[in-house]
Amino acid sequence: MNDYYADLGVSRDSSAEDIKRAYRKQARKLHPDVNPGPEAEAEFKKISQAYEVLSDPNKRQQYDMGADPFGGQHAGFGGNFSFTDVMDAFFGAGAAGTQGGPRSRVQHGQDALVPLQIDLSTAVFGGAEDLVFDTAILCDTCDGEGSRPGTGRRTCDVCQGAGQVQQVQRSFLGQIMTTRPCGACHGYGEVVESPCPDCSGEGRRRDRRTLKIKVPAGVDTGTRIQLSGEGEVGPGGGPNGDLYVEVRVRKHETFQRRGDDLHCSVELPMTAAALGANLPLQTLDGPRDVEIKAGTQPGDVITLKGLGVTHLRTNMRGDLLVHTNVRTPMNLSDEQRDLLRQLATARGEERPEGNFQRADKGLFGKLRDAFK
Repeated sequence: MNDYYADLGVSRDSSAEDIKRAYRKQARKLHPDVNPGPEAEAEFKKISQAYEVLSDPNKRQQYDMGADPFGGQHAGFGGNFSFTDVMDAFFGAGAAGTQGGPRSRVQHGQDALVPLQIDLSTAVFGGAEDLVFDTAILCDTCDGEGSRPGTGRRTCDVCQGAGQVQQVQRSFLGQIMTTRPCGACHGYGEVVESPCPDCSGEGRRRDRRTLKIKVPAGVDTGTRIQLSGEGEVGPGGGPNGDLYVEVRVRKHETFQRRGDDLHCSVELPMTAAALGANLPLQTLDGPRDVEIKAGTQPGDVITLKGLGVTHLRTNMRGDLLVHTNVRTPMNLSDEQRDLLRQLATARGEERPEGNFQRADKGLFGKLRDAFK
């Protein structure tokens, strides 16, 4: 009599799971598609026969009592050997299409990604925004059941509610049984007699939603806000997926963001730059007086601490940097020209000397000029 335990390399007290695991391991090595040849084919038939006996509680009991269901002969698969076990050996459980029962109509909804346009002030301080988007919502006609109100579902006549059908085919290895989803009920085991007219039996429909969301301070273009359970409703009225809101900040006519700092430019009359002045500036925090120091040069930067963007994680605010641009007066009157000539004479600048500088100054040259 054949020693099926030795063929699979297991002990006589091995569990059904141990036997199945041992068969999978050897089937991966000996399957004709992986290891062609007469010797491997014979070994594959040998372990397949051993598994067919030891995986069946009745046949295993007969074998343990001294009876060989195959009469001591290696007859290939014999009977109706399940092709599922062969597929499981290579691809894991369920590879041949089996799922252990009918499919569930209730499935988890997909996540959704929706853009949101906000102003710079909202990015700086945070705020609430109305988000309008199209998504899948629960069908309020059938409450996710998929059937017309007053009707229901019936058990599939083809698979008798199993959601699967089996088919036996003959091959050079013997008879192989394959299992696949039922085509009549699409694997659900039930048939909707009269689908819902509003959702066509899916249990959900497309509609437009308006959702008020809280935008945290410090977001920037590309920031994504996750809202758990606000995505699409799943088929059959299944649980919602998540909603991801991708922020896009509109350009501001005055301020430009660079990291957590804001930048803007202010144009000064030559007299204000020379004599100094207090200049009113409308910031995102309201009006502020900017002190223009006497002798301010074009390109100088005035820093207003703490008037920048709120950091997304630390809640610390950046700065507002004001870049100065000195405006040279034009269309002077005769009196104004005389006054400027008097100023040039008083400063000894009637015949100014040009000081040329290299246009390709390196880093150390720029630092040296800054310290000067």
